Amino acid sequence: MPQINIKSLLGHNHQRLSLLFIIILVIKFLVFDILWCIPTTFKPLSMLDTYLSLWFVVMVMALPVRMFKMWKLNIAIMALLDILLISNLMYYRTYYSAIPLANYSEVGNLSDFMGSVWDSLRWVDLVFPISTAAAVFIGRRYKDCNKESGRRYMAVLGIIALLLMVSIGCKGGYRKCYNQQRQQAYLCSSMPVVYTVFGSVLYDWLDSKTEITPQIRAQIDEWLSRHPQMKPIDNLDSRHNCIVILCESLESWVIGQSIEGQEITPNLNRIINEAHTIYAPNVLTQVKGGRSIDAQLMIFAGLLPISNGTYSSQYQHNTYFTLQKAMRRHFDARSYLLTIDKPSTWNQGQVAQAFGMDTIISYTDFELDEAFGTHKRTGDRAFMRQCANKIASGEIWPENENVMLTMVTYSGHAPFKLPEELREIGFSDAIPQKMADYMMTAHYTDSAIGEFVQFLKGLPQYHDTMIVITGDHEGLADWRNDILQSKAAQGVVSSGHYTPLIVVNAPVDGFRYDNIMGQIDIYPTILNLLNINDYQWQGLGQSIFDFNKVKAAISPTLHIAGDSVSEVQKRHLQQSFDISDKIIRYDYLSERK
Repeated sequence: MPQINIKSLLGHNHQRLSLLFIIILVIKFLVFDILWCIPTTFKPLSMLDTYLSLWFVVMVMALPVRMFKMWKLNIAIMALLDILLISNLMYYRTYYSAIPLANYSEVGNLSDFMGSVWDSLRWVDLVFPISTAAAVFIGRRYKDCNKESGRRYMAVLGIIALLLMVSIGCKGGYRKCYNQQRQQAYLCSSMPVVYTVFGSVLYDWLDSKTEITPQIRAQIDEWLSRHPQMKPIDNLDSRHNCIVILCESLESWVIGQSIEGQEITPNLNRIINEAHTIYAPNVLTQVKGGRSIDAQLMIFAGLLPISNGTYSSQYQHNTYFTLQKAMRRHFDARSYLLTIDKPSTWNQGQVAQAFGMDTIISYTDFELDEAFGTHKRTGDRAFMRQCANKIASGEIWPENENVMLTMVTYSGHAPFKLPEELREIGFSDAIPQKMADYMMTAHYTDSAIGEFVQFLKGLPQYHDTMIVITGDHEGLADWRNDILQSKAAQGVVSSGHYTPLIVVNAPVDGFRYDNIMGQIDIYPTILNLLNINDYQWQGLGQSIFDFNKVKAAISPTLHIAGDSVSEVQKRHLQQSFDISDKIIRYDYLSERK
């Protein structure tokens, strides 16, 4: 029986070296694709463009070793690719998208969030550096190979490139093809698989070069014309001051819960039972890559996050119509932003100016007290006590001034590691550690809110003040699935991404709104409660006081959460993210000045 010579099948040393390097590159991309598809859909793995793109990129990346015998250069390329792929997986596990082109220049912003960055790493990510180490071993073994002609290699690369171009061309070109596919519910977050990470970067670059067309303007106008207009609330008392407390990563499921005989949020539990408190526990978080800054966009400007990247770094000089500007116009109110973060973080300072905030009190204006977290920021309780002191001293919000006051907390930021000396509750080993950490941190923030609200009630201007408490986004991210496997989490931890909306001292009788709503609905609800119904921009959401409001919301992955909706309503909701993206991208609102 003849023996099969494996070496002869692999060809000469140079062919073996390049072939093995290509196999390693293919493995890297396939592992990336599988890891990306696990939490979403495997549909991209059944698409022709996925494999054409993969092989095109792999063969281009292998050119140094195949054409020029520069295997060390290919090792360097693999190492850089590892960093790129792992970084995008880490980003995706929190933000559900690839790293946008503009964000590569903002890597310095991550210094404040290294704890959550490291927590998004997984053991399986080691496949990437291990495969590169294997390539180093192979390269050293075949380092003395002779260079050979690469005509057949280039011919194959050319055929793959031609097939990819034909496939994309038949769909109307790359930008149109990419844009149409990312609007589909099951593909919107999967484009880095279909066209690789490099394809996503290319799309971001191409999309940044476009200008608004009459067709795009007509599309926005038509959607807005179909959107329900705000209606005044009957028998509304007046409020001329509004305080928004934006709590980092506050989820609804902790409110009203008692675990092992301990109330997680005793102060919020008490507040939501007051006569003039509105409580909506099912606010679907709709943030994307900007996270906290995206929440501010929805709550204060009534716009949804852009498709890729952060509006705060790309469109910070746009025209925005906001709650701050509306209150200035109607009540001559002064707007304050109080945050223990730096104004440079996600371009918060420039966003605040674009939104019409008059005064920013930030990192250097607060004493470092009860500090914890990866970047040692002032704890929520110390932060709110210092805010109360600034109000009491007249530094902000003197008695005769109407105010729009925004407070952004920090302590709820992942990885939720509250120091021992600040813990007022504790849990047994039956509770998953991350769940316990989250609840202890939520209890700490609840204590801070309870003290601050009690302080506000003692002010003479409290009767004319409405307090809005909400979370900027969900907090458990990729840990949620692991936590939900625990028996202790059953019936306690929500499988959905919901934050609460709590309106204290509302100008109407209190009630509980149990229908699902979106963060985008907070903006018109606040305008409605402040009786600012004729403001020139009413946002892309609907007030919960509109009895015809759809009892559902659209997620960033274009899935509908809530009661069944008609096809017309579903289509309207699913188009909202794209419409908002166009409004921001083309500075559409500047035409409404």
